[in-house]
Amino acid sequence: MTYESAGEPTRVVVVVVGSGFAGFECARALARRLRGTEARVIMISPHDYMLYTPLLPEVAGGILDARFVTVPLSEALPDVELVTGRVDAVDFEARTVHVTDCEQGFEQVAWDRVVLTPGSVTRLFDIPGLAEHARGLKTPAEALYFRDQLLTQIELAERDTDPRVADARRTVVVVGASYAGTELTAQLRALADEAASRRNLDPAKIRFLLLDVAGSVMPEVGEKLGDKVLDVLRSRGIDVRLDTTLTELGPEHVTLDDGTVVPTRTVAWVTGVTASPLVDTLGLPTEKGRLTVRPDLSVDGHPDVFAGGDAAAVPDPKNSGSITPPTAQHAVRQGQALARNVAASLGVGDAKPYTHRDMGLVVDLGPGFAVANPLGIQLSGFLAKVVTRAYHLYAMPNAANRWAVALAYLTDLIFPRPLVSIGLVTDSESPFAAGEEIGAQA
Repeated sequence: MTYESAGEPTRVVVVVVGSGFAGFECARALARRLRGTEARVIMISPHDYMLYTPLLPEVAGGILDARFVTVPLSEALPDVELVTGRVDAVDFEARTVHVTDCEQGFEQVAWDRVVLTPGSVTRLFDIPGLAEHARGLKTPAEALYFRDQLLTQIELAERDTDPRVADARRTVVVVGASYAGTELTAQLRALADEAASRRNLDPAKIRFLLLDVAGSVMPEVGEKLGDKVLDVLRSRGIDVRLDTTLTELGPEHVTLDDGTVVPTRTVAWVTGVTASPLVDTLGLPTEKGRLTVRPDLSVDGHPDVFAGGDAAAVPDPKNSGSITPPTAQHAVRQGQALARNVAASLGVGDAKPYTHRDMGLVVDLGPGFAVANPLGIQLSGFLAKVVTRAYHLYAMPNAANRWAVALAYLTDLIFPRPLVSIGLVTDSESPFAAGEEIGAQA
């Protein structure tokens, strides 16, 4: 089924579901590849922006404004039609997707090719109180929540007459010592230190507890850099506890798996992601909860359906039998491969299997320090900081956003980070279910 207008020839329609890294890159590249043809590219997303998620810790830490990491789709994708809404279902026989908008209105959008890049949501476990009392780091609202929550609790602790309650207000628990959780901890620690300095407080009274069930910090960067990260975190007064997790959360405490009860009002849960709930509604084969795809990113048995990004189990040609990890780096490259192969299915160019050389990771760890392993070269300290910030400026897919982030970085070199709790994000707007889901509701 395709769109058809009176007096106009029938046009091929390509629908891209999701505006994350994979969907964004796919739509942008498709618009270029199909320019001059009768094809239309339609992107369906609950948001009118692409979120540059690697910089969310710096939003939480007060260095960047949330607008700087949200790339306007209308500006970045001028040749792509945007439908703002949530995809609830895909009908593969009728070749339509069901879309619900923010006011609960709905429509059916027809397609000749559909690209499923609905992304991922925070991975939760069956831990009492987790969904109610912890927050993730997948949305601007969650990042702003942590900034406001930390500053507000520090302010309230100064006036609290009960020292036990004051200590709880000044305690932050972060679960997940991979790169996202570690970055968040480091940035919040820097924000807390700045707040303590301006208020003449002892920064040691603001306690950070970083937990992980693994036996090392940031295994993605290797043992050598991971050990350096651990040393830096502990030198900043961060209590890192490995082989440890939570068994229960309450509004004013958490319980560790060794029985320790930690009074706290702020808990970050940054332990990984799982595919969008939309995947479970499609009736397509999955692997580890992600859509099974062929090397060319098409779905087996459905040559007009393609998938990539965090929601797809993309074969990793560098590691036989494994699938690519859900990282922004892979999502960007898969988006480009999706565009090439979808266009090829329409007779434009040739299809190729997805391949990608790992370019390494960059991780910003607050004032004066970062770690990076570009092309296998291990860096740490100030040089890694320069490489990390340069990479983000290069990777940001919009000139205006790149300019804003660059100015924020320059400001950070000259002036102290601002201590502003705007209070725009309420408790009801920051839980895991709010704003994360791009597909069907769980």
